[in-house]
Amino acid sequence: MKHAYLSASASHRWLACPPSAKLCAEEPDYGSEYAMQGTCAHELSQYLLEKALGRPCVDPTENLSYYDAEMQECAEGYRDFVLEQIAEAKKSCRDPLICVEQVLDFSKWVEHGFGTGDCVIVADGTLHIIDLKYGVGVLVHAKENSQLMCYALGALDTFGDLYEIKRIKLSIYQPRRENIDSWELDAEDLLNWAENVLMPAAKLAYAGDGEFHAGEHCVFCKVKASCRKRAEYAMELAKEELKEPAKLSPEEISELLPKVETLVSWAEDLKAFALKSALKGTTFPGWKLAEGRSIRRFRNEPQVAAIVLAAGCDPYEKKLLGITAMTKQLGKKRFDELLKDYVVKPQGKPVLVPENDKRPAFNAAELDFKEYDMEDK
Repeated sequence: MKHAYLSASASHRWLACPPSAKLCAEEPDYGSEYAMQGTCAHELSQYLLEKALGRPCVDPTENLSYYDAEMQECAEGYRDFVLEQIAEAKKSCRDPLICVEQVLDFSKWVEHGFGTGDCVIVADGTLHIIDLKYGVGVLVHAKENSQLMCYALGALDTFGDLYEIKRIKLSIYQPRRENIDSWELDAEDLLNWAENVLMPAAKLAYAGDGEFHAGEHCVFCKVKASCRKRAEYAMELAKEELKEPAKLSPEEISELLPKVETLVSWAEDLKAFALKSALKGTTFPGWKLAEGRSIRRFRNEPQVAAIVLAAGCDPYEKKLLGITAMTKQLGKKRFDELLKDYVVKPQGKPVLVPENDKRPAFNAAELDFKEYDMEDK
C-alpha cells in the first residue's frame, strides 16, 4: 500500500503532516458520492475534449452514474478553456504536445509517486498543467499547488528532452465555484522546490516519520475525526478569550471567521465519528444511542394509490419536471432547441466569502430591493 499513500492529490496534506500518510493508508477507502460525481465529470470532460481534438472516443453519457445539465455545462466550459490554452500555446510553438488524462511519474522525487494529469500542454518555452476540479466544497488555488507541481515534475521529466521548457504554468478550472486560476513559475524554481521541500517531506511520509501538524490540510484526511493533534489544535482555538460578539470590531471578526470554520468542521467530524463508532459497538461514557425523529410514510405506495383511486380521488400530484430531468427526457440537443430561451439563472443569495474568492463582490445596496430571507442562512 505504500505506493498509494504518497499521491499527488494528497500531497498538500502529507507535505504539511508527513506521518498522516501512513495512518491514512491503513484506513479503508470507501469512496463517496462526491468522488463519484467528480469521476463522472472527468469522464465527460475527457470525451468532449478528445472529440474536439478529432481523436477517437466514445460518448460515456449513458453509462455515467451521475449526469445532469450542470455537469454537461461544466464539461463544455472546461473543454473550451483547454482549447483556448492550446490555441495560445500554438502562438509560440507550431506543434505542441497535447496529452489528455496523462499518467505522470514523479517517482524521481517521491518514491512510487505518480498521478494523472487532466490535460498537459507541452510546448517550447512553457509546460502547462490544467486540472479540472468539479467539487464545490473547497476553493482550490493554483499558486503553489503541490498536486499540480508534482504533475509538472512528472511531465518535465518525461517530455523535457523533447521541448525546451523554461516556464511552468499551472491552471485550476473549478466551474461550480466560478474559479479559473493560473500561476506560473520558472522550471528551475520547480526543481529546487522538488529537491529542497518535496523530497525531504516525502521520505518522512513514506517511512511514517515526522511530526503531526493540524491545519486546513486536514479536511480530506481519513483520520481527521480521531486525530489528537487536530483536537488539540481546535481546543487551542476555542480557548482564545473573546469579547461579547456585539462588541467585536470588523477586524476582529475577520480574524475569527476562518477559526470558527475550523472549529465547526472539527466538531461535525467528531460527532460523525462518534456516532459511527457507537453503531459499531464503541461505548462512550455518559452517552448512549437513541432513536432519532422519524417521518411517517406509506408502507405500500402502489396499494395506497389503488385504494385512493377506487375511492374516486387522485392520489398523485403533478408538477413540471426540473431542468435536469427534462434534459434527460428530451436529450440536450432537443432541450436546447425547444427550451433554451426559457431557462434563467436567478441571482444567488449573498454569502460571506474570503476576499480571494473569484466571484465578484455582491452589491449590498441591492439587498434593500430583494426579498432575501436571511433567517434561512
